[in-house]
Amino acid sequence: MSQKKILIVEDEESLLKLESILLSTRGYLVAGVKDGMAALTEIGRERPDLVLLDIMMPGIDGFEVCRRIKENPDTAAIPVVMLTAKKSTADQNRGAEVGADAYVTKPFKSGRIIEIIEGLLK
Repeated sequence: MSQKKILIVEDEESLLKLESILLSTRGYLVAGVKDGMAALTEIGRERPDLVLLDIMMPGIDGFEVCRRIKENPDTAAIPVVMLTAKKSTADQNRGAEVGADAYVTKPFKSGRIIEIIEGLLK
């Protein structure tokens, strides 16, 4: 079985490192970027198997990144997990509207993230 590629989009360096370690120790190939434009570029180039996406970032926010991923026929099938501090029902509804496959609020339990990722990658 080939390793699954996960793109982490997170502008906070410490969280990017933490999430990268968590996923790479589980055997995933991990790439990380810090903003929405870099995410869209990387997705176009690398076609990850899953995107772990923050919402609040400089430039294009996670909602817009997710919308663009899901509107593009070449990338629409890539699962997107929104991982964010935005907890309101309105934000969660907006995540669903733009096509997020899962919406997880920070702080998060690593076991829960792994469970969601493994479920989406089956």
